[in-house]
Amino acid sequence: MRVNSRVNKAAAAATCCLAGLFGGGVGVAQASPPDVVMPGSVPDAVTAAGPAVGDVPATQSLTVQLWLKGNETAAASYADAVSNPTSVSFHKYLSPSAYTAKFGATAASATAVSSWLSQRGFTDTTTDPQRAYIQATAPISTVQNAFHVQMKQFRVAGQPTPVTSNDRNITLPATIAGDVIGVSGLDNIQPKTEMATVKPTAPQATGAADNCSNYYGQNTQTGLPAFNGNTSFPTRICGYNGSQLRAAYGMNSDNTGKGVTVAYIEIGTPYKMMETLTKWAAAGGLPSPKPQNYSELSLGAGNACGNGFDIEEQLDIESSYAMAPDQHQLLVGGDGCNIKNGGVQALFDADNAVLDGDGNHPLASATSNSWGLAEGSPALVNIMHSILLRAADEGVGMYFSSGDGPGILFPSSDPYATAVGGTSLGLDANNNRLFETGWSTDVLATNSDGTYTDRGILGAAGGGASPLWNEPDYQKNVVPSSMTLPGAGNRNPTPARVVPDVSALADPVTGMAVAVTEPGKNGGADTYTVAAVGGTSLAAPLVAGIVAAAEQGESASYGFINPLLYSLAGSSALNDPLPITSSSPAAYQGVYVPAAVFGGTIPVPPSVWTFDNQNPAYTNQVTAEGYDTMTGLGTPNGQNFITALRKH
Repeated sequence: MRVNSRVNKAAAAATCCLAGLFGGGVGVAQASPPDVVMPGSVPDAVTAAGPAVGDVPATQSLTVQLWLKGNETAAASYADAVSNPTSVSFHKYLSPSAYTAKFGATAASATAVSSWLSQRGFTDTTTDPQRAYIQATAPISTVQNAFHVQMKQFRVAGQPTPVTSNDRNITLPATIAGDVIGVSGLDNIQPKTEMATVKPTAPQATGAADNCSNYYGQNTQTGLPAFNGNTSFPTRICGYNGSQLRAAYGMNSDNTGKGVTVAYIEIGTPYKMMETLTKWAAAGGLPSPKPQNYSELSLGAGNACGNGFDIEEQLDIESSYAMAPDQHQLLVGGDGCNIKNGGVQALFDADNAVLDGDGNHPLASATSNSWGLAEGSPALVNIMHSILLRAADEGVGMYFSSGDGPGILFPSSDPYATAVGGTSLGLDANNNRLFETGWSTDVLATNSDGTYTDRGILGAAGGGASPLWNEPDYQKNVVPSSMTLPGAGNRNPTPARVVPDVSALADPVTGMAVAVTEPGKNGGADTYTVAAVGGTSLAAPLVAGIVAAAEQGESASYGFINPLLYSLAGSSALNDPLPITSSSPAAYQGVYVPAAVFGGTIPVPPSVWTFDNQNPAYTNQVTAEGYDTMTGLGTPNGQNFITALRKH
C-alpha cells in the first residue's frame, strides 16, 4: 500500500523543503559555489510577528543541531511495505544501525557538516550515534556570522514573553547545503502540551460546593436558564479513576502490556513519579506499579532549567498505566536548557534517542507525544518527517495528540504519525457507556436575568484536512471526500491527509483524575493533589497504552499502525462516537460547571458546557457516523480491538 507523502501542489511554494530538497545546485565551473539560502528556516510565527522588539546579547550561547539528509524516498517506500498488512515485508523492521546503513546520512556528509561547524567557531561538536544530526554550541555572534542571520527578540502570538529567533532564512555553503534538511535550536518558541484543565475557583472548589460527579449523572444542577428547553443538567465529572477508564475501553486482566515498552516524550522528568503513581493507582483500584516497570532517561541537563512539562508527565504515565499496568514505561526527558526551556529541539532529541536505541534495537516499540505546533515552519516539519520515516522503518509507533483547539497541528498531521483525537464520554455508576461524542465544548455562561451568554468553544479536539500533505493511500475509500479538501472554502481540489486517525477521552469536564506530587516550599512537606484533566494529551497515552496491551506476547511490534487501523474501519474493533443533537437526551447535551478557570488562564463564570458543537465560526470539523474529523475512525473497543490487531 503506497503512502503518498508528497505535499499538496497548492502548498508547495510554502513547503518546498518537505521533500528534503533544501539544496541548490553547485554552479558549473565555479571554484567557490554560491551559498544556498535554506527556505522555511524562519518560524511562521516569527514571520507573522512583525518587527523585532529587541536584540539578543552577542555573548549568549546557543546549541543548534543540523539535521542530516538521508535517502527519504527509499525510506518511505520501505515504511509503506513494512506497515502494509498485505505486503510480504510486513513487520520486517530494520535495526537502528541497519536503517542508518540503508537510508541514513553518509559518514562523509556527517564529517563535512561537522568540519564546517568547527571551522566557523562552534565548539562541543558531536555527531548523533546514527548520524541523524550534528550538534554544536557557539555564542550568538558566531551563530549570526555562520548562518548570515541576526538573532532578535519577537513578540509571537500565544507566547507569554518575547521569543528569540533568527530574523531571516539561514544560508549555508553549497558544499554542505545538500546534506542538511533543517536546523533546530535557533528559536525558543515553546511547543504546546495538548492538556486542558477546568479548575473551579473559590468558594466552589472547597468541600462539596463544587458538586462534581464521580460518575456521569450522579449529581444534577437545577434551576438553570433553559437550553433546548432543559433547565437541569448533570454536573461535571470530578475525574474518572483508573478502573473506570479500564472499563470504558474494555481492558481486562489478560492484556496488561507485559513485556512491551512504551516511551513517553517530555521535556524534563517528574518529581517522585513512582510515589505518585503508587498512590494514584491505589485510589483508583488498580494494582500497585512495579518499580522495575518504570524508568527515566534524562537527556542533557535534565531539570536544571526547570520542568515545563511537569503535570503533563504525570498525566501521560498515569493514563497509559491504567490501560496497560504491566508495560515498561520509559519516560524520556529532553534537555530544556540548551534553548532556555523552549523550542522543539529537546522533543526531537527525545524521540530520536528512542530510535537510536543501542544500535541493535530501539528503546521502545512506541512513543506517546502530547505536544504539537501549528502547521508551517517547513524546516521543523521536514526534520520531524525524517524522524517519523525512520520510526516506521524500525517498527516504532508514533502517537501524537491532535490538539486542543480547532484546526491542524504537526507532527500529528504527518502521514507517518498516528494522530489521536478526543471525545467527551459519559459513564454511569456501573461504568457502562451512556454516550461518547466528539470533543468540542461550547460554554454558555449564566446571567442573573435567567439567560445565557455564549462564550464560544473553549476546547475541541484538533482535526481536519492538512494543507501540507496529500491523502495517503490508507485513507482512500475510508475518509469521505467532503472531508479531504483543505483551505478556506475548500478551494484546493487535491485530496489531503486528514486528522485524526483514532481517538480517546479528552474533554476535561468528563476527564481523568490526575495526581501530582510537588515538592514543599522552604523544606516543607510535599503536596499531593488530584484534579480532573483532559485534552488530547490524555487521549494519546490512553491509545498508546491500549496498543501496548494488544502487543503483549506478539512476535513484532505494530510499528506504524495506520494502514492496519484503516483496514478495521467500520468493524466492531472500534466504537463510533456519534453526534449530539437537540434531539439527544437532555442529560447528554452538556454539564454544569461552576465558576472556573480553563487551561490555567481563562476565567469562566458558572456555565453549562454543551457537547459536540460544530460552529462554523470556530471550526469546520464534524462528528459523524463513520470516519469524522473530531474522532477519526473512532475509539478502541476493548478485546475486539486487540483481537483484530493480533490477526495480522
